[in-house]
Amino acid sequence: MSQTLTPQQWLEQNGTNGSALGLAELLWYQRYTKVLDLTPGVAIHNKLAGTYLAKTKGRGMEFDEVRHYQNGDDVRTIDWRVTARTGKVHTKLFREEKERPVFILTDLGSNMRFGSGLLFKSVQAAHLAAVIAWHVKHRGDKLGGLVFSQHQHIELKPQSRSHGVLRYFHALTQVHEAQSGDKGLNLNEALSQLRRLVRPGSLVHILSDFSDFNEDGLRHIRAMRQHNEVNCCTLTDPLELMLPANSHGIAAISDGQRKGFIELGNTALKQRYAQQQLQMQQQLKQHLSQLGCKWLAVNAAEPVLSQLERTWHG
Repeated sequence: MSQTLTPQQWLEQNGTNGSALGLAELLWYQRYTKVLDLTPGVAIHNKLAGTYLAKTKGRGMEFDEVRHYQNGDDVRTIDWRVTARTGKVHTKLFREEKERPVFILTDLGSNMRFGSGLLFKSVQAAHLAAVIAWHVKHRGDKLGGLVFSQHQHIELKPQSRSHGVLRYFHALTQVHEAQSGDKGLNLNEALSQLRRLVRPGSLVHILSDFSDFNEDGLRHIRAMRQHNEVNCCTLTDPLELMLPANSHGIAAISDGQRKGFIELGNTALKQRYAQQQLQMQQQLKQHLSQLGCKWLAVNAAEPVLSQLERTWHG
């Protein structure tokens, strides 16, 4: 099990060094589709036919109920057995099968290129996206989304089966490798672009550390949330949340004019820092939860499967 391996053993087993991103490590997650449960939690309103039962009545494949015939009902749906038994005309109702596209927004920007333990946050975000993507394929949904950094972004319209998954993986590796370019986005711009891409009745996953998230981004999520399920997955690193216990050095702070120094071993400083980071995470969670978004915190210093297993099966 991945929980019993040292970080170095885990990296070697999965063919990654923790900072670069390769296709093989994303393909590895294909066997772990059951660590997630993405069953729709709200009614599906997409007009496209698919594999989910909507709460609207119509001529689908799944029988729902029988009721008295009403003007305008299709005569082909009359239930002649019930009509003969009761002496009153009854008609069959069905639940329509609807499609639910899944969109993944993956932040691979410079703020995500950090990790003090197992992986960079950007690599962990890609691994989480891989788990979600394989689960989407397993359920028969279409996969699309947006992968972005400050150098490049790739928009992907929903496609089904392995093609949709592999196309997303290639976008992840391409954007992660990009070292230059002027077609990049920040998180708030990416949310604006995703908002134009997402169809009503979709499931949206947002994978980021939300470090540059602002009111504009919140507005875009609020708009998407009106007609879609939205899951916000925040990527964190232990060193960002709490200064190390054995730190005894000093850190320089420069604003271009002066330099100051703080003692990292100061206990009161560590407590204030940890409290500040916790408060920021709680505020972000509160803002997004108020919109009806689901929240998942993923640590870059631990294998993502271990964390997902605790969340869904713990």
